[in-house]
Amino acid sequence: MSRAIGEVALPQLPLFRRGKVRDTYDLGDRLLMVASDRISAFDVVLPDLIPGKGRVLTGLSTYWFGLTRHIIPNHLLSASEADLPPAIRGHGEELAERFMLVRRAERIDIECVVRGYLAGSAWYEYRQYGTVCGEALPAGLVESQQLDVPIFTPAIKADAGHDENISFERAAELVDTDVAQRLREVSIELYRFGAQRARAGGIIVADTKFEFGWVDGRLTLIDELLTPDSSRLWDSEHYAPGRAQESFDKQPVRDWLVASGWDKTPPGPHLPDEVRRATAGRYEEARRRIVGKDAETA
Repeated sequence: MSRAIGEVALPQLPLFRRGKVRDTYDLGDRLLMVASDRISAFDVVLPDLIPGKGRVLTGLSTYWFGLTRHIIPNHLLSASEADLPPAIRGHGEELAERFMLVRRAERIDIECVVRGYLAGSAWYEYRQYGTVCGEALPAGLVESQQLDVPIFTPAIKADAGHDENISFERAAELVDTDVAQRLREVSIELYRFGAQRARAGGIIVADTKFEFGWVDGRLTLIDELLTPDSSRLWDSEHYAPGRAQESFDKQPVRDWLVASGWDKTPPGPHLPDEVRRATAGRYEEARRRIVGKDAETA
């Protein structure tokens, strides 16, 4: 199976940030974001790779960034090998379809989550308290039920590194009320656009996360966009409210880890090849359905 770009050294460039999946390099007025085949679960990066995952994430992000410029500017400058810095063009084959050259942005430290369906942590909170991010929802909803309107449920990184849902009022305290309102409006507009477009490929966008920053004083969409890593994507053909849904993401990995008895602390266990293949297949299927006939060249 292919190795991740995270294993390829780029000593010619200063490392700006190493994330769970992406490595970001400092190019001065720009950044080079490289998506690896690494995978994390329960906030732990696992020792095995998911072949092709980084290419799927990059391909989908560049696809969506191109389609949503009418809604809000984004940080993508280029995904063309011709625009790579000369010092690393020798890595062009390894970097192909895995990188984005992006504008530097002053990140807004709020994760802008939009939910169109009741799932995940939202379902857990609703089941306990009848609320999501502290806001009351109608009684009698069931797991995976579509909401009457999409809701904005911001989150922040807690001290332990986990995402922590916060209220809109708390978000407004952190970034200013006008900014929080703009984040909510743009996030919901992006969600509606993406959900409608993905539905044509038989995919339900149950929820998704957006990140924003400031570029030359303008609110700008950054990071990744509507990928299986940032979104909960379901097969519309098999959708049925009242139960959990199968997702086009790392669900086979999560399921295997839970069944293995792993205690969710580092280091993570090695994954069987069949689990890696099943997960890679889900990522690629999501890309194929969303991008459609252009999937092979996107």
